[in-house]
Amino acid sequence: MPTTRAGTSSRGRSRDVVTAVEIAGIGLHPFGRFEGKTVTEIGVAAVRDALADAGIERRAFQAAFCGTAYSGVAAGHRVLDALGVTGGPIIDVEAGCASGGAAVMMAAGAIAAGQFDTVLVFGMEKMPKGIIRSSFFAPWQEEAGLAATPAYFALRAQRLMRESGVTRDHLADVVVKNRANGVHNPDAMFRKAVTADEVLASRLVCEPLHLWMLCSPNEGAAALVLRAGDGENGRVRVAAAALRSHLPGNVLSEATPMSGLLDDDVPAATTLAARAAFEEAGVGPSDLDVVECQDTDAARELLSYEELGLCAAGDAAKLLEEGATRMGGRLPVNPSGGLLSKGEPLGASALGQLVELTRQLQGEAGPRQVAGARVGLAHTVGRGANASVVILTR
Repeated sequence: MPTTRAGTSSRGRSRDVVTAVEIAGIGLHPFGRFEGKTVTEIGVAAVRDALADAGIERRAFQAAFCGTAYSGVAAGHRVLDALGVTGGPIIDVEAGCASGGAAVMMAAGAIAAGQFDTVLVFGMEKMPKGIIRSSFFAPWQEEAGLAATPAYFALRAQRLMRESGVTRDHLADVVVKNRANGVHNPDAMFRKAVTADEVLASRLVCEPLHLWMLCSPNEGAAALVLRAGDGENGRVRVAAAALRSHLPGNVLSEATPMSGLLDDDVPAATTLAARAAFEEAGVGPSDLDVVECQDTDAARELLSYEELGLCAAGDAAKLLEEGATRMGGRLPVNPSGGLLSKGEPLGASALGQLVELTRQLQGEAGPRQVAGARVGLAHTVGRGANASVVILTR
């Protein structure tokens, strides 16, 4: 997200030049279940790794943004206090699964505005087991199964099947694709390849979703060090970071095809965020080399194809059938294994995607490397219909 400014910033930088927001360092605590570890300890591990990767002293950043939803009050402060690096602004950001994306948007914007030179962004979560409860949903919605439950995701999947020709086999194929990618990700919770028959043989949770078609809420952390630069040193840049919410017209205040719309022409929050990010970055869907997108369930990934503009409305199944989104295809999606392999610690979800994309653009993703990757997109959708789209370039 380059900006041109006039004058001088409080940090002494000239404000009449174009400033690029670069990723100076990345850190990740594996996603999974870690009995005996607190969420603070998990966050500390990711932050420590990011600072070391950036090659900076612990106190070399001027502000910190922490994405988290279930870690309690002042969660970011607890992490940085454990490292002895408090004193500057520490802001906790909550936007459901998009918390990390929202934190990146705020951090990158602060750098582009000349407020800071170096900013730490991190996110962590230690999710309770079982169905996620969220205060976003009214009691009557929870009682009706219209919260973040399998029934909620199943209604969305059923509508996608009706409108886009998606079948149960397509849903199984998404799981097969992502779990195959996850085999090569040492930080993923599930690292075993599966077959479509095995996916469909797993327990039916809520028609049409089987157990293996749903991601597992879990534990983990991720961190980035963002820094102002000139965009000429070959580092990965944050070309755009957009967060958008739902528009009026959705029956239950969610931009998901759950139980109908008052107006079928209301664009989803993901579409709004994608349009804003593409415009800011000066690229379009055809320029992307790799995508990490929300796959809370298998149908959510297919819906994301359409909402992000990776294909025309109704063509998600076709894009999958063509092999375009597989490794070796023209646009690999979720080479990390996605949430279906990694699991999802909400606050770390978007930042985990950005760690993966940074590795991809630096050519450091090992067996899951997308050849020649130069432009990557990360996408998450959180409760309250917060959709985040971040575009990285190199």
